[in-house]
Amino acid sequence: MKAADLTPPRVAAVAERLRAHDFKGWFYGDSIGFEGLVEAGVFLKDTRWHNFCHGFFRAWATRRRPFCADDNTAPGHVMCEIVERTGDEVLRAAVLDLATHLRGRRRVGDVAITFEDTSRSLMQPYGGLVLSPTEQALMQAPGPGIYLDCMHFDPPFFAHLARIDPEGGWTETAVAEILGYRPLLFDEATGLYRHFWLEKVNRAYTDGWGRGQGWALLGLLDVAASAGPVAGVDLVKSQALALARTMSNYQLADGNWHALVHDERSGPEASTAAFMATAFFRGMKQTILPAAEFAAPAERAFEAMASNLDENGNLTGVSAAVMSALVEAHYWHVPLNRIVPWGQGPVLTAISARRAWNEN
Repeated sequence: MKAADLTPPRVAAVAERLRAHDFKGWFYGDSIGFEGLVEAGVFLKDTRWHNFCHGFFRAWATRRRPFCADDNTAPGHVMCEIVERTGDEVLRAAVLDLATHLRGRRRVGDVAITFEDTSRSLMQPYGGLVLSPTEQALMQAPGPGIYLDCMHFDPPFFAHLARIDPEGGWTETAVAEILGYRPLLFDEATGLYRHFWLEKVNRAYTDGWGRGQGWALLGLLDVAASAGPVAGVDLVKSQALALARTMSNYQLADGNWHALVHDERSGPEASTAAFMATAFFRGMKQTILPAAEFAAPAERAFEAMASNLDENGNLTGVSAAVMSALVEAHYWHVPLNRIVPWGQGPVLTAISARRAWNEN
C-alpha cells in the first residue's frame, strides 16, 4: 500500500496484529514492539494498547525475580513512560529493581556484557554454510560477548529512568554506555556498527547489519532526547548524525536497504526501512538531523515501509530472529516474511514520528 492508504483503521490493524504476538517477557524486539503499541494508542487516541502494555508490565513486575539473561531486552524505556503516565508505584519499584540489576552486570569499559555465554545466540549459519575448523572450535566455547541490539535497550532505559529517579546517576550511566559501544563494534571503513563482539578473541563480527543500525541509531537518538545538557551528550548527537548520514548513503532507490546494507548479495529486508523512517523523522524533530538532508530519505523510507505492508497490516519481508553467526554469509540466508515485534513495532513508531514531524 501507499503512505496515503495508512488510514486509522489500517494503523489499528498493524497494532492489533502486533498485540496478537505471543510476548514472553522478555525477548529481542520487545523494546520496539511495546513502544509501537504505546505510540499507536497516542496516534489513534485509543487506550486499548496502552492498557494492554500496562497490564503486561504490571504482571511482569509481580514475578520479575529471579532475573534472567534476557532481562536486558526488557522494554525499560517504555515501562518508564507507563510509570510516568499512570503513577503506578508497583511498576516504578520493579523498574528501578531491574535497572539496578542491569547496571550491576560485569562490564567491558562502560558496556555491560550481553551474554556471559554467547552460545545462547551463536548458531551454525543459515544457508548450509560450513564453518572453518577454527570457527567450529570457537563455537564449542565462545565465551562472553556484547551485541549491537543492546544499544536500544539499556542506555535509553537508563536515560529515561533519570526522570523517575533523579538522584540515581542514571543519565551519566546511559551516556557512558551508549558511547562505549563504538570502540567495540564500530567499523571506520564502512561507517557502520558490527553486530557483536567476543571477548575471547577480542574482535567484532559482521559489518553493516541493517536492522542493527536501526537499533543503534534509535538508541543514540533516544539517549540524546532524555539526557539533557550533560557531559558527553553532544558526542552522542554527533555519532547519531554520522550514522544517519551513512545509512542515507546506503539507501536504495526504492527506499529500502539490503539486509547487510553495504552488500547487495545479502538481499532485501524490510524492517530496516521502518527503523530508519522512525529514526530520520525523530532525529529531525529533535533537530539532530538537518531537515535539508533527511526529509527526502525519511519519506522514501516511509513509502518503502508502506509498500511492504499487506492488506492485513502485516509488514512483509521482515527477517526472522537473526541470532548470530561467525560468517557474514549467514545474514544472506535468514528466513523472511516473519510477523514479529521488530517488524510491526517500528511501523507504528514511524507513523507516529512522521506525524510529529509534519506537525512542526
